[in-house]
Amino acid sequence: MTATIYDFYAKTLDGEPLRLADYRGKVLLLVNTASECGFTPQYAGLEKLWQDYGVKGLTVIGFPCNQFGKQEPGSEAQIGAFCQQNYGVSFPLSQKVEVNGPGAHPLWKHLAESAPGLLGTTAIKWNFTKFLVDREGRVVERFAPSTKPEELREKIEALL
Repeated sequence: MTATIYDFYAKTLDGEPLRLADYRGKVLLLVNTASECGFTPQYAGLEKLWQDYGVKGLTVIGFPCNQFGKQEPGSEAQIGAFCQQNYGVSFPLSQKVEVNGPGAHPLWKHLAESAPGLLGTTAIKWNFTKFLVDREGRVVERFAPSTKPEELREKIEALL
């Protein structure tokens, strides 16, 4: 049996279970994040999507990752405080995960294989790579780190 997005889980920043099955029937935007990246200001756009579309069925989930230029060096508490204080982030954030290599979180392996990037590569290129998942748990599309959250509105609306 092929795994679905709902077979995966992580932990929230405060160590609580973060089961993707709990989001069954929602449109998901899954993003690997970092606090010290040139793309970090995208937190504001991700929060805006969450605020605008959350009531319609969108859930944004951030997955902090320190694999790219060591741009997420802080503890879970520091990450949460930074995101809240600087960008008002209220959407769920997981504990730090790896998205590439032998230690890659199984969810991120699944995402990368389900929606390969440019030239069919499955590796995650950088922080703020985004995956859009439909209400049935199917990975619909991968978006590059340079794709701003506001550029996803039309695609999100189509799935809602």
